[in-house]
Amino acid sequence: MALLVIASCQLMVVLDITIVNIALPDIQRSLDFSTTSLSWVVNAYTLTFGGLLLLGGRMGDILGRRRVFVFGVLLFVLASLLGGLSQNSWQLLAARALQGVGGAIASPTSLALISTTFREGPERNRAFGVFAAVSAGGGAIGLLMGGILVEWLNWRWVLFVNVPIGLLIVLATPRYIRESERHPGHFDIAGAMTSTIGMVLLVYGFIRAAQDGWRDPLTLGSFGAAVVFLILFVLVEQRSRQPITPLHMFADRNRAGTYGIMLSLAAAIFGMFFFLTLFVQDVLDFSPLQAGLAFLPVSAVIAVGAGLASQLLPKYGPKPFMVTGAILAAAGLGWLTLTDVDSTYLGSILGPMLVFSLGMGMEFVSLTLMALSNVTVAETGAASGLLNATQQVGGSLGLSILVTTFGTASNNEADKQIPAFLSQATPVERLRFERTGQLPAQYADEILTSGISAAFIAAAIFTAVAAVIALFVIQVRRSDLERLQGGGMPPS
Repeated sequence: MALLVIASCQLMVVLDITIVNIALPDIQRSLDFSTTSLSWVVNAYTLTFGGLLLLGGRMGDILGRRRVFVFGVLLFVLASLLGGLSQNSWQLLAARALQGVGGAIASPTSLALISTTFREGPERNRAFGVFAAVSAGGGAIGLLMGGILVEWLNWRWVLFVNVPIGLLIVLATPRYIRESERHPGHFDIAGAMTSTIGMVLLVYGFIRAAQDGWRDPLTLGSFGAAVVFLILFVLVEQRSRQPITPLHMFADRNRAGTYGIMLSLAAAIFGMFFFLTLFVQDVLDFSPLQAGLAFLPVSAVIAVGAGLASQLLPKYGPKPFMVTGAILAAAGLGWLTLTDVDSTYLGSILGPMLVFSLGMGMEFVSLTLMALSNVTVAETGAASGLLNATQQVGGSLGLSILVTTFGTASNNEADKQIPAFLSQATPVERLRFERTGQLPAQYADEILTSGISAAFIAAAIFTAVAAVIALFVIQVRRSDLERLQGGGMPPS
């Protein structure tokens, strides 16, 4: 029951990243978002979530993990309710940012609660396997739920659905989860603020570059300010007595490599969900519900990969699964680069999506175990927060890079398709294009598909980088295998 409570919270927090994706067209029409500002419905959540995860992990260490866990879930529930009731764009964006704060408090605390609730060895391995499967598969489940809720009810229910789930978690937590030991310390507010602002500016710079080019003054200013804030973040962490990001954690090559792998893979998985959602709805003409169902096999295969890895990890260690998982993910994305306007779901999308998902299932359970290996009890919250932060920040930053790649490739293809259309268009078609700027579907689909294919090439490169890190950086020691088998002592 403790694992069910913890996993339910993680599922609620993770699926909220994608459940809104399918509802975006309805949100745009309802609240009069422009196409540019609409992207911040996703970014407002992921950036506050990723940027404050480290502070959330520290809160659990200092104030008690069960107490902080409940507070984070309640804040998430309140923000979800306010978001569903939003009457204009700024109210929704504020609610989404507040959701990110609640998720940043609850998510790292839930992972740390596994470390304090389950004994090290096979029992904790299985718990981590469930947690990793939920974390990796939550995105696909969110797409399915989003499709159902938008098609049967309306977009507001993709937010309202969190309210009853969150309240059940809050009621069950005191009964099934014991409070952890509190550790003295202070909150590194300066570190949290400089890191969050720096990442927001960096992501904004990439998004701005996709729209206005790399020479745009605001684009360059955003990148410059991001560098300043991120340098300030490192300086603050070096001088802080209790930093939210203990820099000594990166001295361990396995942990540093794990964070690098997570950063790269998160970029790939965010990109896959985002661009395939566009493709199946805009090119294949799937309804929201059909689009959600199209991603359902992803969750099942991720669970298979996570279960396989958690069973074999004690014998072989995490490195083989890190390497194999990244190679499978790269192969799946490489396969998706062949997608064109004549592609079908069964013939061109399902196969590579399943290969990618199997690799991701292996990766997430292995990365979770490695990130918390050889971490003292007092720093499990910080370590788990850093792992989650690299996932969310890597996803946001990676998606912004992929969107930039998509925009460049789409613009290049548009330079070919627009003259081809104008050479064959009737006067009425020309006038419609001049008034709306919209091409007929056959030309628009070519532009969209060209951009998506280029984005998948970049995503495949991210996963190839993860494979190289896993192969050459990660080293599994005999003592690591002993702990996985339940024979080692946890650090104090």
